[in-house]
This record gives sequence, C-alpha cells and structure tokens, in this order.
Amino acid sequence: MNNKAKACALEHALSEYPRESCGLLIIGKGRQRYVPCRNLGLGTDQFVLHPEDYSKAEDQGQIVGVVHSHPNLPVTPSQADRVSCEATGLVWFIVSVPSGEWTELKPSGYVAPLVGRHWSHGVLDCYSLVRDYFKQVRGIDLPDFARHDEWWKRGENLYLENFEDAGFRVVDVSSAREGDCFLMQIGSSVPNHAAVYLGEGLILHHVQARLSSRDVYGGYWQKITTHCLRYSGVAHG
Repeated sequence: MNNKAKACALEHALSEYPRESCGLLIIGKGRQRYVPCRNLGLGTDQFVLHPEDYSKAEDQGQIVGVVHSHPNLPVTPSQADRVSCEATGLVWFIVSVPSGEWTELKPSGYVAPLVGRHWSHGVLDCYSLVRDYFKQVRGIDLPDFARHDEWWKRGENLYLENFEDAGFRVVDVSSAREGDCFLMQIGSSVPNHAAVYLGEGLILHHVQARLSSRDVYGGYWQKITTHCLRYSGVAHG
C-alpha cells in the first residue's frame, strides 16, 4: 500500500473516529488508490462495507485490499479480522487511530477455534459457530445467510425462514442427540440464538458479547428453547 493511499485512508479513519472506518484498495489505470466506503455496522467496534460502495469500487478498478481502522486499539488483527481476511482472499490493512500505526494481514488458512472465539455479528456469531462446527466436526458445508445486526428487531426471522433450506428438520426436544441444534429466544419475539448439542447434557454456543463456550444444557437454556433441529442432508428450495 503506497504512502498516498495510506494518507487518504488515515484521513478517512480520523474523520470517522471513534467509529471504525472502512474502505478498499484498488488498482485502476495502473495506479493504486484508496476508496472510502460507508460502514453499516452498529457501534464503534466493527465494520460492514456498504455493498453499493463495494460495487462502485469494482467499477473503478481491481480490488486488491481491504482497509479498516482500530479506534483506540492496537493494530493487532482480531479473530474476526482474520476470519474475514480468509473469506475475502485479499490483503487486509489495519490502521490504529489516532496513533497512525499500520499493520498488514494476508490470508494464511486461519480457522477460528470453536471454543473461546470473540463475538462479531455476521462473522463470529451463534450461526457462524454452528456452520463451523458442522464443517470442522462433520465435514458438512452449511449455507451462509446474510444477516444484519439485531435482525430479530427488524421484523426478520432468520432461523425459522431458513432452516429447511439449510437441510434441517424439526424433531422433538426430548429425542435430541449429538449434533442436533437447539433454537432459543433471548429477549426476542422470534428464535434468535442457536446452539449445537454435544451430547451428555452439553451445548456449544456463542452468546453476544461473550466468548463461545461449552455449557450445561439445563435451566435457563432449556427454558428458552423453542425448537430442536436435526440435519437431514436434504435442502428444500
């Protein structure tokens, strides 16, 4: 990333401070350039590139990198940064503001641990954990579904609208076996949390603002369970 592009990206990051800034590094007409993008993420500690801005950047040249800021934090890539870098297949550049320190992150085959991962909606959340469990433990690729922050407050019903397309069917909770998934409602009118049943009374799940963990399935978790899903391998739609 050349000095001019870095200067533009830093200026953008400072203008967005204390929120995270985000943008793209492109090469168009033989020149490298930083293209600022809008951040659709909520809060100050995450970014979601606006799809319209991504599309416009593609029209201007070849996208060769993703750039974002870490306000009041070191440039050390987070777990979400590393997972997202792998997903894009692009080089990532991170600038710490207001210090102006930079680091570079390249795809290296990183896979987040199932237990102890940090929360980042849409990247490392409860459904991401379900997908990664099925991939790593059962060798099954589940579809990913676009989801906005707090989609359950926006009239969306992500799990109930999509579980059949992902190859699941409803079974009785009392017949749950290892590898089944529990849907739960946490402060919501619709199921907005998913956990994998590990057998022997344990679940694997990731609650917002906490680390992913194995917990005993009982008490509160049983009380808020609404469905038990079993993977059948037959997707509909």
